[in-house]
Amino acid sequence: MAVDRERVAALVRELLEAIGEDPDRPGLRQTPVRVADSWAEFFAGVNQDAGAPLAHTISVSRGPAPDTLPSGAVMLRDIAFRSMCEHHLLPFRGRAHVAYLPGEEVVGLGALPRVIDILAARPQVQERLGEQVADAIATALDARGVLVVLDATHECVTMRGGRQPDASTVTIAARGVYAEPVARAELVALIGARA
Repeated sequence: MAVDRERVAALVRELLEAIGEDPDRPGLRQTPVRVADSWAEFFAGVNQDAGAPLAHTISVSRGPAPDTLPSGAVMLRDIAFRSMCEHHLLPFRGRAHVAYLPGEEVVGLGALPRVIDILAARPQVQERLGEQVADAIATALDARGVLVVLDATHECVTMRGGRQPDASTVTIAARGVYAEPVARAELVALIGARA
């Protein structure tokens, strides 16, 4: 089900009244509609299949380049993402780093950010987001290992409560061989390495 923009707009109008504002004053007249449009984008991943971008795989041994079999992990670093914290409905944003150790199937690299986009476009917590990304990749591919590292800044930490503008949260989700800290150490080192 898509976001009910009309209902969201009505609720935002009511919220503005509840905080003592006049939703009919010039600066706020269009706010309910703007918020509804924003939320339709922010929560577009609700009820979407996060595995859909991974449905088209490429055979390693029978694919277009069977003479270039991967011998190690495939890693995509610095995937920008943004989500909405389900605890305060405040945004968090950051970088995702995703790696998997292929079995017989690989996927086009553009599929990995799409999985993250779908899962991030829901009310989320960072810990669950990383786990869901790892599960989607592990389920769709015959990967021998999956590693997802998320580094994000949360507005519920930077704007309220502790008000720590430079604090970021790092989470790690690992599957298969990368569940072992020694096996994932090289990948974690590569995340910070630059050529």
